[in-house]
Formats: sequence, structure tokens, C-alpha cells
Amino acid sequence: MRPDLHATRLSLLAGASDARTEMEHSIAAASSPACEHVFTRPMFEEARQAAALAQPEQRLAGLAFSAKDLFDLAGQPTPAGSVVLAHAPSARADAPAVARLRAAGGSLLGRTNMTEFAFSGVGVNPHHGTPANLCDPGTPRIPGGSSSGAAISVASGAAFIGLGSDTGGSIRIPAALNGLVGFKNTVRLVPTEGALPLSTTLDTVCAMTRSVRDAITAHEILGARRVTAGTAPLSAYRLAVVKDLFFDEIEPAVARAFERTLRTLRAAGARIDEIALPELADLRSINATGGFSAAEAYAWHRLLLERSGAGYDPRVAQRILKGATMKAHEYIDLMQARRDWIARMERALAPFDALLSPTVPIMAPALAEVAPGAQRDEAFFRINALLLRNPSVVNMLDGCALSLPCHVEGELPVGLMLWHAALHDDAVLALALQVERELQATH
Repeated sequence: MRPDLHATRLSLLAGASDARTEMEHSIAAASSPACEHVFTRPMFEEARQAAALAQPEQRLAGLAFSAKDLFDLAGQPTPAGSVVLAHAPSARADAPAVARLRAAGGSLLGRTNMTEFAFSGVGVNPHHGTPANLCDPGTPRIPGGSSSGAAISVASGAAFIGLGSDTGGSIRIPAALNGLVGFKNTVRLVPTEGALPLSTTLDTVCAMTRSVRDAITAHEILGARRVTAGTAPLSAYRLAVVKDLFFDEIEPAVARAFERTLRTLRAAGARIDEIALPELADLRSINATGGFSAAEAYAWHRLLLERSGAGYDPRVAQRILKGATMKAHEYIDLMQARRDWIARMERALAPFDALLSPTVPIMAPALAEVAPGAQRDEAFFRINALLLRNPSVVNMLDGCALSLPCHVEGELPVGLMLWHAALHDDAVLALALQVERELQATH
């Protein structure tokens, strides 16, 4: 894996490299077999031109980033991984998130593949092909979704930042399955305008990177804010592990990696309590009428489905159509129930600086298990539910979370999720820096 953004920028400032050279490395990676099905619209020549004009003093200094196919780019349609929007009117302006990365000196390498309309955590796309996870050369495995191409663009070394979105885990799931860092900020901190919506309530604009320090840089640019990273030692943090829900149906290898991580952190001085969080059991009844994503997606898609439903991924259309049955009073009840649940969760989490959980309970399954085809639908929906379960808790909480690798060399990637309620972003990022340092030192 190429050096991270931070190290590469230091190399530029020292004169040991330059933006044009780094861009050629990025384009070579993006053009390699590792990035097959990653870019739905490569923009290599534009990226070369942007890198040539960048200055080393800029925060991104001409280095490459990628943008998920649901972000508006001026002069282009926004297909969101579909074929039914391929000829939609072109966007008049870049989405604010894209504009901020460009203004910081970032060079956009291209649009990245995704689950159609962002409605799955698996990452399969029957229209444009599915990017393969790079962690196992012997067995093509799922990339995770919905920000599948964004993940592979970073894992392959093509991009330093993979701009994406997270509605129920779409940044953290592919980060966990590909050995990357994925940070989901509190929704209100980064503008979602110019991103084709899945759920207007839960959608979050955020990114994947190769390190926590790069995640901080990306978040500061996207949020137009500075992160206050405390200097307290690991022993100053009070952390908690919740056994409820998060460990159901966990694969033994994931459980071993998580328990090994807890031992490492405790040996470094971390105080980690195991707690019960009975509020989690309420999520099933709160979402019994279908939850936000299906209802809000159906509101956006209903007319398009009437005109062009045959062009949708059948699995995606099936999930969207579930939103057609929600009644107005059920939606209003859902909003109220969520507010009440968040208040109860915030009281329960208040004594702790962060919670620790496996990002997802499984490692990346083989792509053959979930490839498009009705005969594999049962496996697809089962795996999708497992992948979304843990990270979606944080979206429902309107919280923040970071996934970072906790596996060792020779193992398939496993993600550790650090999370808390809304506006604890800086504390989660500061803690993640220390956790990453300890894991790298011992792994």
C-alpha cells in the first residue's frame, strides 16, 4: 500500500517528490487490474491538469481523491451507480463536499462505482460490474458497500481520499472489509447538498483513508472546521464494550481479532468496561414499519420507478418498494420514537468517552455467494443485514464512528469501530489516533 496522505505531503514539502509524479502513480494504480470496475467515469486528464496547478502548501497539494457516483460534478449527470439516470440533466455545480476537496488542492481522479442508489452494504452492482476486494488474491471477495469503488480506489493506491456517503454503514463497512479507515461524522457537520439522497434523515457525507491522521484531514476539509485532538493518554479514557446485539452471529475470526485488540488496549492502560445497553433491543420495534431509508427512498424514486423500474437492480428496487406501504402517521411516529431513543441512549453513553465494537461481525464473503442472480438472493439479503446491523446503530443515533483495522498480517481484514453520540467527533478521532498507534506497534 502506498504511503498515506500525510507522509506523501511531507515528501512534497521536502522536495522529494512532486504532485505530477504522485498523480502518475495514482493514474497507474487506477488503470491497473486492481481497479477493474472501480471508476464509472475516469477523469485522468483533468486530474493531471489539477495536479500541475496545485501548490505543495495546500492541504491536499494536488494529490488524488475519488468521488462516489452520487455526488454532483458540474457539467455531468449524477447516475448514482444506475443506468436509469445515465442521461439525466447535468449538474450545474459541484457538490459542496467535492468543491471543498478541490479548493484544498485535491485532484479529482474520477467518479467511483457504488451499489445502485446506495441501497446495500454488500457493494454488488449488476450494471457496471463489482470491484473486487484486494485482500485475498485467491478468492474474489465483496468490497462492501455502498461506497465500494471509493474503498478500492484507496486500497489500491489510486486515491488518498475516497469520498463517499454513509446511511447505514456505507463508509465503515467497506473500510472494515478492506483494511482501511472510515470515519462517519455527525450528519450536521458536513453538507449533504449535491449528493443524491437515499435517506434524507440518515445520509452522511464522509470519506475513507489509509490512516486516522488522514481521516482527520479529510474531515476538517469536508466540515470546514478544525478537529481538537486532545493529548490525554489512553489511560485517561473510559471506554465500554456492549455485548448486546453487536456480537450476534459473529464469526470466530472476527471475535478473536476483537478480543486480541481489547487485550492490547488494556495492556496500554485503557479502562474498558463491559456494559449492558438494553436500549438496543428497542430498535426492532422502532423500525418495525420499515425505517427511514425505504420510506424516504421511495418518496424520491416513486415516479422514476414508474417510468424506468425495469432498469433498476431488482434487489435495490425490492428494498425501495417496501417504503411504499408506510403510512404518514407511522413515519411521524418513527421520528418521535427515534428522538426519544436518542435521548435515552445519550444518557446511557454519557459516562463513557467512546464505545468499542466490531464494525461488522463477519469478514468479506466470497463474491460468488452474492453475485447478481435470483438463486443467490437469500444469501445476499442475509449478508447485507449482517453487514448493516452494527454500523446502522450509529446512524440511528445520529452519532459519529470510526472504523480502523484491527487484524494482523496474514488475516483477512477486521474492523474495530469506535463510536459515540452526536458531536463527539473530536473525542472519537483523538482516541482513534492512540488506538491506531498501539495496534500498529503490537501488530
